[in-house]
Amino acid sequence: MTHKGDFTGLAHDYHLNRPNYSDSVLAGLLGLLGRPVDRIDFADVGAGTGIWTRMVALKGPRSTVAIEPNADMRRVGQSGNDGAEISWLEGSAEDTGLKSNSIDWVTMASSFHWGDTELALREFHRVLRPQGVFTALWNPRRIEGSPLLERIEAKISSLKPDLVRVSSGWSGITEVLEDLLVESRLFEDVVYMEAQHKIIMTPERYIGAWRSVNDLRVQLGTEAFEEFLEFVIRSVENERLIETEYVTRAWSARSAKADTRG
Repeated sequence: MTHKGDFTGLAHDYHLNRPNYSDSVLAGLLGLLGRPVDRIDFADVGAGTGIWTRMVALKGPRSTVAIEPNADMRRVGQSGNDGAEISWLEGSAEDTGLKSNSIDWVTMASSFHWGDTELALREFHRVLRPQGVFTALWNPRRIEGSPLLERIEAKISSLKPDLVRVSSGWSGITEVLEDLLVESRLFEDVVYMEAQHKIIMTPERYIGAWRSVNDLRVQLGTEAFEEFLEFVIRSVENERLIETEYVTRAWSARSAKADTRG
C-alpha cells in the first residue's frame, strides 16, 4: 500500500517518464542569482530522482547537492546523473544536514508541498548565505483545449469528486506561497516566473508518468487507481504521440539578513 508522500516503488517510472522543467525559467533563475554560475553552491531538496537537479548541475555550478529522504528515489537518481557532478545525501526539507551559511541557492522542485512549511523555511534560511535565494517550483500540465487530456481529467473527477490535488502546481500551497514567504520574515524580494513548454510523449511514457504519481494513487485507493490506469491505457492506445503542455511556475525569494520575528 502506498502512503502519502512515499514514492517507494515509483522511482523507476518517475525517473523515466516525468517531464523536465522549462529551460527559459532555469535561465531566468540563474540570472536572478546575480553571480556567475560557477560561483554558485547549489542544493536541491526533495530532489526525487534528480530531474531538476541535473538540469541545474549541467549548467556548471561550483557544487551541486541533491537531498532526498526516500532511499528508492536516491538510488535511481544516483544511477542517472547523466555526466553531471552531483552529491546525493539523505535528508529532508526540515533537516537537510547541510552546514549553516554554506549554500547560495536552495530549490525544491515539485516537492515543497510535502514538507512542514515553517520548519523548512527556517532550515533554508539557516543554510543559505546572506542574500542567498530559495526557489520553489512546479511544472503542472495545461489540459485546456485537448479533448483527450480533458477526458482523462474528467475520469479522475468521476472516480472521486471530492479529490483535492496536493501537488498539482495550480492550487494548494501555490495560492498562498508569496504570502508565506513574506510573512515568515526570513525571506524578501519575492519574484515569480512562469513559462510554457510542450513535451511530446509516446503513449508508453504518458502512461508511465501516471504510474509514478503518489497523491492521486493514495487518494483514489488501489482499486480505483487501477481502474483509472486502465482507462488511460484504453484512451491512448490508438495515439502515436501525445502532445502535452507544461507550465513551469517558480517562486523565488532572497534570504533576509536575520530572523527578525518577535
